Amino acid sequence: MNNKRYLVFKFFNSMFTGLSLGTVFIIYSPLHPSVYSIGGVALAVATMVIATLYNKLIKIEYFYLISLCVEIVILIIVLAVLIFSLSPKIASIVYIGYQITFFFGSYLVRCETLLLQSKKVLTKVDIFKQLGYLMGLAISYVTYKWFEYYLLVMDNKDQVYLMHYCLLVNEIIVIVFLYFSFNKRSGL
Repeated sequence: MNNKRYLVFKFFNSMFTGLSLGTVFIIYSPLHPSVYSIGGVALAVATMVIATLYNKLIKIEYFYLISLCVEIVILIIVLAVLIFSLSPKIASIVYIGYQITFFFGSYLVRCETLLLQSKKVLTKVDIFKQLGYLMGLAISYVTYKWFEYYLLVMDNKDQVYLMHYCLLVNEIIVIVFLYFSFNKRSGL
């Protein structure tokens, strides 16, 4: 694993979180509150099942493949919003998609810690994550204000839809840097 490229991956990965934070509140608005209870139960059960497989899964190959699958699911979510626009059906698809990615959250954190081993690298990972998150929040704020005052897009749903173009670009960058973090032959 190339630690420098991995840090860039973590930066953009967390930037996505900062950029997308405001979108979920608008996207999820048509969902009934009971959906979150069902999703929470599914998340807890799936996380426990995955935890029982740590002996087999905590290997760099699985870490890479599962990370890549999670990012591809996120890419599909972003594309679904852009292709089908916002609706109750898309809200359900987005919620289910994000829940699937959350199933692997604990695994990815545990595996990252065990595989990186170095306290120095882990410190950098956490700093890059927070910098990416802060950058995403700042860009998100400026972008929403740009939509509102420059493009004159006042509707929250329309703004969230437009934000998904930023999320698409960001997610492609995330996938590229994830790939090159684990590809030893790349020149990037």
